[in-house]
Amino acid sequence: MERFFGFDLGDAESAIAVLGKDKTSKPEMLSVCDAKSFITAYARTRDQEGILIGENACYAQNASERRLRFKSRYLVDAEVDKDIKSFAGGVLGELYASGDLIQNEDCSFYVGCPAGWDRAARERYRRIFERTGYPPTKIISESRAALVAACQSRHLQVGYDILSHPVLVIDIGSSTTDLAYIEKGREVELRTSGEVFLGGGIMDEIILEEALRASKDEKKIRKVFEESEPWRTHCEFAARRLKEKYFSDEEYWKDNECREEILIAYDEVIRFTLRMNAEIAERVLFGEAEKLFKSSFHKVFVSSLIDARESIRGDKPDLIFMTGGVSRLACISDWCREVYPEAVIISELQPEFSVARGLAYCGRIDEEMKEFTREVDNLIDSSIIERIVSERIRDLYRGAVDSLTEPILKSAALPVMLRWRDGEIRRLSDIDAEMQKEIEAWLHTEEARQLLIKPVAEWLKPVSYAIEDYTMPICVQHGIPYKSMSLSSYLALSDIDIHLDTKNVFNVESLTWLIDTMISLLVGFFCGGSGVALIASGLPGMVAGAVLSLAILALGRNRMQEAIMGADIPKPIRKMVPKKYFENHIDDISRDVRENFLSSLEEVKNEEISNRMVEEITGQIEECLTKMAKVVEIPLG
Repeated sequence: MERFFGFDLGDAESAIAVLGKDKTSKPEMLSVCDAKSFITAYARTRDQEGILIGENACYAQNASERRLRFKSRYLVDAEVDKDIKSFAGGVLGELYASGDLIQNEDCSFYVGCPAGWDRAARERYRRIFERTGYPPTKIISESRAALVAACQSRHLQVGYDILSHPVLVIDIGSSTTDLAYIEKGREVELRTSGEVFLGGGIMDEIILEEALRASKDEKKIRKVFEESEPWRTHCEFAARRLKEKYFSDEEYWKDNECREEILIAYDEVIRFTLRMNAEIAERVLFGEAEKLFKSSFHKVFVSSLIDARESIRGDKPDLIFMTGGVSRLACISDWCREVYPEAVIISELQPEFSVARGLAYCGRIDEEMKEFTREVDNLIDSSIIERIVSERIRDLYRGAVDSLTEPILKSAALPVMLRWRDGEIRRLSDIDAEMQKEIEAWLHTEEARQLLIKPVAEWLKPVSYAIEDYTMPICVQHGIPYKSMSLSSYLALSDIDIHLDTKNVFNVESLTWLIDTMISLLVGFFCGGSGVALIASGLPGMVAGAVLSLAILALGRNRMQEAIMGADIPKPIRKMVPKKYFENHIDDISRDVRENFLSSLEEVKNEEISNRMVEEITGQIEECLTKMAKVVEIPLG
């Protein structure tokens, strides 16, 4: 895409920004009907074809149809789709007429919506623009767009905080207040997330109602409003402008009159006066309103902040970012500070444009992230990670062997030998199968898994550093902090997200060396050597030693070994082998066991096991990289 348009279609006012694909460019606000922030309104007149939009629609005296504030009814009134389509069509026509949009150009539109809209509502909304003839369109959360605008804004310098700490984004529109909790750059659902039906439009209605009650022609004006939607919306728009004028400089209006005169020309000409002063402002903010179910703007707003705070399961926000025209009111910051005293509160210098700018940025970021994701996928699809793992697999085995050999000997092998000593296992030749079962069972225990964590973590460090030599250039190319794809940092935070199954590290079929070693101790014991010296202590030992010596002389050592392996040695003879004999020899054989196992891993018969290990570890690392890439990518929906 060459250009990205951000369309903030609000309930009261709208704005459009455009951004080129050049990373150094910034969003440019476009003028629609000579206004960068234009009224979300359209009108059809009796004497001309087509429609009017913006202020022209509000002030058209000969309007046969006029519509304002229709977006707020989108979720409850399907007929509103026609109003949105008419207004969007008028905007599209203005863009083509001004030359800001060119037919068939390579561009896309990013249109905002409240965070509370579900997928179905967003898709229905997108289809409206599609049917209207817009270029490819994507629907984006307005709170997300405001957050992106803050991250990209140089004068705020809050990008690091927003991406690293919890943030509450508050977008106060004309009909709704949108709250979104952002944790580490990702939006987390809130119980009050989405539309809190409170916005600047409520204030407009209160001001209008105050003026009606104060007018001597109240009944006549109410009758006009009931019969003429164009005149009602015209006066409501005037109330909005008066509100903005007053709250932009409250100090000045303390000593000056803030008013607006309207001449309503219907059955007769009626002079209608709108006023704003400190007393009315107090009622606007703290007075009861019908649409708020006899509650006040202040109570509903503060209540939504409290609900959001109680709904947050993670850390409370360090930062509150406010946007929307109403966020300019000083009292709004004070109310936020009451509920979130620990948070820094900031807002855009031009909050009415922040969503449109953020939407345009979302387009460029989306395109950038697509390219970034493609390059990460290419790295994953290559053999680079598999090669890095394969080159270091023996180091992993070394760490695993060092950590698990002695525990296997003590927890699995030793109990089997003692069972033979106690007569539970008849022949030495039966030990093979029994020990394999015990070892396999032990390798499935939590103890074995815990022992494996440390060597795995230590092994992963150099592996992750080697992988970062490939991920870092991708991050640099796309302007992404390289730590975002730092596997070593990710693993440190996630408490080792790559797991190895101990039974795969120590494949039971490859443990024959351990079984042979243990049995050889017993055979050596009965065939001479240190074992005979131990048995030959005391009179019974002297007899046993003499019998063994005669047997060795008569049969020869090899045949004697075969005979012992198949013999059902009497239990009293077995008992002559002290328990300490096995325990003492475990330390003696540990070193040989380690080296024999490492050597066995290099044999052809274990190539399949090592290949499977490399494949499984590579797959898990690639899965981690994919997860990290998704975190890096700003979720745009």
